[in-house]
Amino acid sequence: MADTAMSGSGTAAGDNEPSPGYGGEHPIQTAVWRLRSRGCWSDAAALLEPHASAQPRIALQRASLLVERCLFTEAGWSEAEDALRTAEAVARSDDERGAAACERGHLAYASTVLGVRDRADEARAALGRAAALLPPAAPGRPLLDFRRGLIAEHLADSTQAARAAYRRAHAGATTHGDVLLLSFTWRHLAGLALRDGELAEARHGFAESLRIREELGYLVGTAPALVALAEAEPEPESSRLRAEAGRLFRLLGGVPTWLAGQLDAEPAA
Repeated sequence: MADTAMSGSGTAAGDNEPSPGYGGEHPIQTAVWRLRSRGCWSDAAALLEPHASAQPRIALQRASLLVERCLFTEAGWSEAEDALRTAEAVARSDDERGAAACERGHLAYASTVLGVRDRADEARAALGRAAALLPPAAPGRPLLDFRRGLIAEHLADSTQAARAAYRRAHAGATTHGDVLLLSFTWRHLAGLALRDGELAEARHGFAESLRIREELGYLVGTAPALVALAEAEPEPESSRLRAEAGRLFRLLGGVPTWLAGQLDAEPAA
């Protein structure tokens, strides 16, 4: 399957997310990021659980982690739904409600694109609700723009709308310093360039995406980035990148699960 499952699960900067690479992180946030980056979403969510019922941003972060676990493992949907309902219940401001709606839209998108259950209408409605709640300059707006791009590309098959949304997300992520989100916007813009036969532009975008993930230590997102770059490289470099991705995939226990077919490898036990 195409690399759509993980796409859009990456946010790093902002009060409701661990921000790797920046100074002054709270020790719990540093621990959450390290666990998340290695695919230990349940452990990361457990660190946040004691604070989730009273702190809307922590509740949202916990839900986001569990949604990301769904995207990588194609499992854990009920727990993600429960965490998201908690985040929606404790949200107080428009920004918090908008961010929760954005996460609900992403969970519905994930369920649809992974073939679990068609929730495309719910995804569109939730992201529309988020757009009404989040002003253009809100820190959560770039992530919303990116996720609307995913809907346009993978559910509506509208390349033009997807490209415009990814570009807005890219500019916003640059403004807000959301470096991990930039790795996603780079890769998806590169994917559209590859579709159009723009190999040099595609290689540049894929390489930037990979560089960011390696620099941040986002280990669980590195194998998909390697595979994406391999699609734009000639042999023997393409095979080398795929082999490296395969080793990392097996090291992490076969996640993301949907990458197995692209690597022609079986997930490790």
